[in-house]
Amino acid sequence: MERYIGKMLDNRYEILEVIGTGGMAVVFKAKCHRLNRLVAIKMLKKDLSDDAEFRRRFHDESQAVAMLSHPNIVAIYDVSRGGDMDYIVMELIDGITLKQYMERRGRLNWPEALHFITQIMKGLSHAHSRGIIHRDIKPQNIMVLRDGTVKVTDFGIACLSNGSHPSNEAIGSAHYISPEQAKGDYTDNRSDIYSAGVVLYEMLTSRLPFDGDNPVSIAIQHFSAVPLSPREINPDIPEALEQICMKAMAADRNRRYATADEMLADLESFRKDPTLSFEYSVEDLQKDGREDDEPTQYIPNVAATRGKQPHIPAPPPPPAEEEEEERPRSNWWKILILIVVIAAAGYFGATRIYQSIIDSFTTTQSTEYTVPSVVGQKVEDARALPEVEGVFAIVEEDYEYSSEYEEGVIIKQSPDAGVTRKSPNGELITINVTVSQGARSGTMPNLIGQESRAARLVLEQDDDLDDLNLVIVEGESAYDDDVEAGHVLRTDPAAGEPLAEGDTVTLHLSLGPEIKYVTMIPCVGQSMEWVQQQMDSLGLVASFEAVEGSEAEGTVLTQSVETGEKIAEGSTVTFTYSDGEKLLEAMVSFLVPESDDQVTVEVYLDTTLVFESDLAGDYSAEHGPLEIPVFAKAGTYQLRIYVDGRLREDREIVFSE
Repeated sequence: MERYIGKMLDNRYEILEVIGTGGMAVVFKAKCHRLNRLVAIKMLKKDLSDDAEFRRRFHDESQAVAMLSHPNIVAIYDVSRGGDMDYIVMELIDGITLKQYMERRGRLNWPEALHFITQIMKGLSHAHSRGIIHRDIKPQNIMVLRDGTVKVTDFGIACLSNGSHPSNEAIGSAHYISPEQAKGDYTDNRSDIYSAGVVLYEMLTSRLPFDGDNPVSIAIQHFSAVPLSPREINPDIPEALEQICMKAMAADRNRRYATADEMLADLESFRKDPTLSFEYSVEDLQKDGREDDEPTQYIPNVAATRGKQPHIPAPPPPPAEEEEEERPRSNWWKILILIVVIAAAGYFGATRIYQSIIDSFTTTQSTEYTVPSVVGQKVEDARALPEVEGVFAIVEEDYEYSSEYEEGVIIKQSPDAGVTRKSPNGELITINVTVSQGARSGTMPNLIGQESRAARLVLEQDDDLDDLNLVIVEGESAYDDDVEAGHVLRTDPAAGEPLAEGDTVTLHLSLGPEIKYVTMIPCVGQSMEWVQQQMDSLGLVASFEAVEGSEAEGTVLTQSVETGEKIAEGSTVTFTYSDGEKLLEAMVSFLVPESDDQVTVEVYLDTTLVFESDLAGDYSAEHGPLEIPVFAKAGTYQLRIYVDGRLREDREIVFSE
């Protein structure tokens, strides 16, 4: 698949890099040049893309999934099929899988698990309402965004609910597969609910309900074994949340939630009142509700066969009697599986009987001891206690951050102190303990110069700090010439200092440069040099513009800020000053022609128009000589007079004192 990097698909999607590989497909990061955005492209692997029937199913079902639109489902933008490539264009997610999140965090607290499972079920509710069954719900197919939003992804083996049918293969991931999927039986929306229940179980307990050496043995347990209830593993789980989890995981699909909305309703009721208890009994939900004559179907190796066989529609399975008459040749593998199950049951039964016999012989040799309290002790110190040494074995089962206990100190124990335990034949009694990792800690980042909201986001969302639950407050602000207003001037603690869980971080913000005001003085009539000195002393900037004037050269004529007005330091004040040259006056005379119409007169000195007038009103009745004053600096000019657009005079004129 590396060969696709750098290539353009459909003259639109530029493949940039590989970002993930699964059992059926490779996921690339790509750029859509048509919409100028980054996307994820999921492309079938070569061995599957060579199977025409699988490609047809992949394309048809992907088209259906592309119709989904929900905030808790990864958006699918496009489905393409052409040449030797089949691919889906999806929303590019900036986040990690729920599996990665759980590996980082360990066992989730129940409010966090409730937050995630609620969003998962909302996404499934939308998909089910559109007739789509996911069939591979697992933490690896759940994305967690930075803001805590959850998105369901990877509908790679999804099917239409109106096409649900039995299959000769178990499709799905063995640890999360529903009993009916494990048996190759027909699936419906309740299969997704079962898998979601397993995900909730894992979030609450940090364990999987079933495990084994291979996918087949794990898959068989989903319909032949009973998992530990979550509260047996973690007593802190509320009873109602355990009931919701076990009802979703009921082996008999008829005992499960019928729809995702039903489960959402219970989750919402529990969210409003965590102390409530539903009418479901965990023991009743764990009972096998299968019919005695339900046929056991062949379960191939899940990891090896997932997605390789074509999904061929078939009618619902007939009663066992008809099947026996119509297909007698296929019963040998049922008998083989039945023999394996019976043999396994016999083995476990014999083991229990043997153990009970051994117990009966050793009962008389058992001694009871009271479990001592080791909470608050260092592990080494606890093992050296007289009441522990030689009787109890301290096993470090878990590690947790704690602001109450220093690192290496025991914060929980099981069994609890004060209960009695027997020591058969002098064997050590195990005390499982949770050891403190100390308070969560981090290092104060350098936030100087950052805008206050950006600084808060760093403290709240940085991967190294988001678990510290820091308290962020604003401290005293101050003026500063170098730091912009509203940006961080200093922090307490300072950058590089250690941070502990629950610490308070104070952000001191800048008010920007401090503004000082001065009073404007009178400058008109003063020399430019004097004005410049005064402006410098006041902290103002002087700007000078020359104008014609009869005053001495350099004399200030006007100022842009009035005398007595307050003005901020550093502001600019504009002054005009005389250029020292006087304007002289000369009289220009010319004849006005006789006319009943309007007469227009224009007078130019060189190329400058110095006089223009329409004489119709004032002079139409009196034609003849006319004198007008013209002003200019000393010098010789070319005088041109135009009357009604005709040049009447063209001569030199001298201006002198």
